[in-house]
Amino acid sequence: MILGGFLFFSASIGGTLAWVFSRLFQHTTHGLSLLSGGFLVGILVVDVIPSSFQMYNSIGLILGILMGYLMFEILNSLFHTSHTQNPSVSLLAIAIIIHTIPMSLTVGQLLGNSALSIAITASIILHHLPEGFALSTALLSQGERLWRLFVYFVAFSIFFSIFIQIGQYWEISNKAQGVLMGVSIGLIATASISEFILHHIRSVSRKSFIAFILLGYLLSHLFHMLVE
Repeated sequence: MILGGFLFFSASIGGTLAWVFSRLFQHTTHGLSLLSGGFLVGILVVDVIPSSFQMYNSIGLILGILMGYLMFEILNSLFHTSHTQNPSVSLLAIAIIIHTIPMSLTVGQLLGNSALSIAITASIILHHLPEGFALSTALLSQGERLWRLFVYFVAFSIFFSIFIQIGQYWEISNKAQGVLMGVSIGLIATASISEFILHHIRSVSRKSFIAFILLGYLLSHLFHMLVE
């Protein structure tokens, strides 16, 4: 639960930074959505996808990405059919929860090594800054209230802690972790491009469209440098 608390702290820092940006772009929710989409795509391109292909089996990752895309299509149709408010945020939240599973299982397997405890804690704090920023920006761009953000962060912390406990007693194969990571990549990529970018393509001028996406992409590079 302590490590779950560190995840909550890390995501909250990212959420605070997102709130600052939301104040800067408070007159254009479309711009904030595009910034969020550009940031998510950037995080995938500069960090998540390259590191995943280094760590996991390529076939498992590609299979997971296809499964993530299909999962997005199914969940998206279900959310829209049930008239769920802001389904894009819910889909992104599901994707980020899935994204934390391989890492939390690995952390659970390494907890017995006291020499790695400080490194693990620092990694958790830095690794989840981008996730907190991305989800917060997406949520704020959809006009959601801050209490929902708090609920999402608490849920992430609980799921993270649960899978750390599971990781201490159950070793999941590298291929299975690769599939899970692929699912999260597929979900995040599809949600960011479909819901946060293409959905707003006609809402702003072409220059603003490109500018907001590039700003989000550049921010992802800054976060990547911070995590490195």
